[in-house]
Amino acid sequence: MKKKLFGTSAAIVVTAGMLAGCGSNSAPQASTSPSAATAETTATATSAAATSAAGDKPFAGQTITLVTANHPWSEALTPLLPDFEAQTGIKVKVENYFEDQLTQKLTVQFTAGSSTPDVFMYRPLQEGQLFFKNGWVAPLDEYVNQDADYDFKDISPSAVGTTTVDGKLAGIPIITEREILYYRKDLLEKANIPVPKTIDELVAAAKKLHDPGAEMYGFVARGQRSPLVTQLSSYIYSEGGDFMKDGKATINTPEAVKAMTTYGTLLKDYGPPGVLNMSWPQAFGIFAQGKVAFLTDVDSLYTNATDPAKSKIGDKVGFAPFPAGAAGSKPTNVTAWGLSINARTEHKDAAWEFIKWATSKEIVLKQQQKGNPGARTSVWDTPEATQSFPAELVQVIKESMKNGVDHDRPVVITVGEARDAVGEVVMRVITGEKDIQAVADKANANLQAIIDKDNKK
Repeated sequence: MKKKLFGTSAAIVVTAGMLAGCGSNSAPQASTSPSAATAETTATATSAAATSAAGDKPFAGQTITLVTANHPWSEALTPLLPDFEAQTGIKVKVENYFEDQLTQKLTVQFTAGSSTPDVFMYRPLQEGQLFFKNGWVAPLDEYVNQDADYDFKDISPSAVGTTTVDGKLAGIPIITEREILYYRKDLLEKANIPVPKTIDELVAAAKKLHDPGAEMYGFVARGQRSPLVTQLSSYIYSEGGDFMKDGKATINTPEAVKAMTTYGTLLKDYGPPGVLNMSWPQAFGIFAQGKVAFLTDVDSLYTNATDPAKSKIGDKVGFAPFPAGAAGSKPTNVTAWGLSINARTEHKDAAWEFIKWATSKEIVLKQQQKGNPGARTSVWDTPEATQSFPAELVQVIKESMKNGVDHDRPVVITVGEARDAVGEVVMRVITGEKDIQAVADKANANLQAIIDKDNKK
C-alpha cells in the first residue's frame, strides 16, 4: 500500500497515509494538527458551538490531546471532530506521527510520567503488553458498560481479546484484520480446481498450478523471518497449536511443527524466487502481477490485489476463509490499532467521552464507509458500511470474525525477539533443513527464555 506523507507547517492539512497494523516502517516525521483540518470544518465547529447551550456541554472548557498514527482512520476522523467538540465542549488537540515515531514518542512521554497525551492510538499486539505492565495505560473496564447505548458487547470478542491484558481492558479496537485466502478465480476455473477448504487442499492445488517455467507459481506469502510470524499464526491455530500456553513456549509441539513445516514447504516448493526477502509488499506485488495462484495474508490489504492501479488481475481475485487444519479454520481476527487512555491524564472522563464517541456505531459506520475495517458486528451487518468492500470479501470477513483468534504473534513484551525466534524455524524449512524438530526445540528454548525474561520485568 502507498503512504502519503503528512506535511508540517503552522497550519496542518491531514492527508491519507495507508498503514496497516501489519505494515511497514517509514522515515520519522511528525505533524501537530488542530482538531479541524480545514477552514470549512473549523467554521462548522464555531457555528455549532455558538448554537449549543452551555448546559449541553458537560466537559466545556476541557482540552484533551489525541496522538495518532498517520493512518486512514485518523484522516477520516479529523473532519468529524468539530461535531464532537460542539456536542461535548471538549477541545481536541491532535498530533500525528509515523508508526515507529509514534511508539518512540509515547514511550518517552510515558517514561517521563507525562500526563499527556490523554488519548492515544497504539498497536495492541506490538506495544500493548509493554504499555500496560509499565502502568502507562488506564484500564477501561469501569467505563464500557456505563452507557447502554454504547453497546460494548457489539464489539467483536476476539478484537476485544487483543486489547485485553491480564484480564483488564487496556484499549478499544478501532482497526481490525483477519487472515484469509486470496486466489485466482480464472486459474482455478480453467484447471477445474475447487476453492481449497483445507490446508491439505491448498497444498495440493498450489502443487498442481505451480509452473515456474511459465513464471506461474503456486503460492506466495511473507517469507522474511519476523514478518512471516503474523501470517504463520493462522496455520498454527488451525492445526491446534499456539505460540505459548500458561506461560510456557509451545512452538516445538507436533501441531506447531506441522504448521511451520507446511508454511515453509509451500514457500520452498511452490513459491517464487526470493521468498526469504518477502514481506507483505513483495508478496502482494508478485500476486498482483498475475504470477501466483494463491496468497494467504490479511484482509485489510486487499486493495493491493484488486486496485487496477496496482494489480493486473484485480477482476480475477477471489476471497475465501482461511483453510481448515486438524483443528478447523482458526484465522486470526485481531485489533491492529486501538485507542487507549494515559493512566496519568487529569482528564480521564473527558478522554473516555472521546473514545466512546470515536468507537460508537455511528462513527465506526462512517469509518467503514471510508474503507477502515472496524470491530462492531452490527456495522458489518449494515449495507451502508460494506459498500466499499467486495461483496465476497465481506462474507469472508463476517465468517472469520466468528471463529477468529485474538493474537497473531507471541503475546510478550519483547515482541521483536519472540518473532525472530519463531520465524527462524520457517526460514530453516525454506532453506532445506532436514531436522526441523531439532530447530523447533532450540527455537522453543529461545522463546521460553524471552518469556521468562519478560516476566522478571
